[in-house]
Amino acid sequence: MKPDATLTHPEGPATACPARVRRFADLPGPPPWPVVGNALQVSLHRMHQNMEDWVKAYGPLMQVRLAGFHLMVVADTELIGHLLRERPETFRRPSRMQAIMREMGIPDGVFVAEGEHWARQRRMVMASFAPQQVRSYFPALLKVAQRLRGRWQGAAERTEAIDLQAELMRFTVDAIAGLAFGVDVNTLQSDDDVIQRHLDKIFPAIWRRAHAFVPYWQVVKLPRDRALDESMRVVNAAIRGFMAQARVRLQDPERRAAPQNLLEAMLVAADAPDSGMSDEDVAGNVFTMLLAGEDTTATSLSWMTEQLWRHPAALARARAEVDEVLGGLALADWTPEHLARLDWLEACIHESMRLKPVGPFNLVEALKDTEVVGVPIRAGTPVLLVMRHDTVRDEVFPRAAEFLPERWLPEGEPLAPTAAAMSAKKVSMPFGAGPRICPGRFLALLEIKLAAATLLRHFDIAAVDTPDGQPAQEHMALTMVPVGLTMRLRPRDLAPSPLRA
Repeated sequence: MKPDATLTHPEGPATACPARVRRFADLPGPPPWPVVGNALQVSLHRMHQNMEDWVKAYGPLMQVRLAGFHLMVVADTELIGHLLRERPETFRRPSRMQAIMREMGIPDGVFVAEGEHWARQRRMVMASFAPQQVRSYFPALLKVAQRLRGRWQGAAERTEAIDLQAELMRFTVDAIAGLAFGVDVNTLQSDDDVIQRHLDKIFPAIWRRAHAFVPYWQVVKLPRDRALDESMRVVNAAIRGFMAQARVRLQDPERRAAPQNLLEAMLVAADAPDSGMSDEDVAGNVFTMLLAGEDTTATSLSWMTEQLWRHPAALARARAEVDEVLGGLALADWTPEHLARLDWLEACIHESMRLKPVGPFNLVEALKDTEVVGVPIRAGTPVLLVMRHDTVRDEVFPRAAEFLPERWLPEGEPLAPTAAAMSAKKVSMPFGAGPRICPGRFLALLEIKLAAATLLRHFDIAAVDTPDGQPAQEHMALTMVPVGLTMRLRPRDLAPSPLRA
């Protein structure tokens, strides 16, 4: 079978699979071993790279067997977009992940809820993360950025190496807690047992348990399982505390009539007659926002910082742009409108997400018997979507392996002629696509821009290092995080710079 044969799917031609394939079992794929299938050929923390390598060998529509799971693997951009738009009617998030999160004590939030339960939560969450609403949160976000600058100023003066991922997670935890829940957790000015340390254990635990051969923790708990239980207890207690504080604030009728953050809006919605929402639903969404808001945004910032350090010309241009737009302004006087003018910095964000997506693959599950480009699959079949395939192909993005932010600017040439019918943002989908696209994407981009502008305006980057001096290794633990990134800073001499006209 030729892996590059063309087959038509609902949105037109795609390099998916040979036209003669009409059975799932006939799809190409790595030869399975007896009993375990391909499971022992996969590294848990390099699974995304294993899948990407197999796609190169067997084509953008293939099959993989992982112990008891028979996966369809899709890597064609147009087909991925089509499948994501078929949620939630035909595909859902993996039921196994939902079951594991419930077992850990994480109530269903908008991330894992399904059906009408998801629709009710989605409407509420989307309204709270609308761009105009996020802009109203900006003064609180600036306060967090000022703390980040102060923390980094101390590290720069002491010439200390900064654990980049951990530091940025402090920033994002403080940001999401303040904006979404009206709570000043202030991890940036504390070295105590901060909530961020407990949140850090949860994503890796979900990832491990979702891929465990047997649920051993139900019989005997290892030290890391007991540590997870304690972290879940701490985080759940914090969430209940956030909710209790919000209910006290909502005793003010004016506040109830005009909720000032996501949590207050959710509680008011849950209290409405026939809302179908409970405090458990609210708690699930608080948990979801803390987890997703902390990990994904911080990781995107870490990857972009490394990319800029490894590309000095792009870094210099980003800093020059920040100086031109924000020079002469105190950090407290920055506005969303100022950040919106940082076109090159935004292009750097998109280019970094193309090369280093936090989610290099997505996983959906068929809700009913259906077909994927004419290949029948049964209800319950998992479909793994390889998001980083077309994004790093020269046939789609010329010089695809290179970090070229200019491809995201209007004057750039983002796609090869063979892919000109698509836009770059339809190929690179770091926030997903379709009805279940990430509701917090506008806030995430704003946070990334603000933290990056704070870094570039107030500091010189002396070094971004890894343990072996090589580009950071990719470690998969539900999200794709860089391994061992540290950063050293020098305070900048902030001579005033003219504002852009």
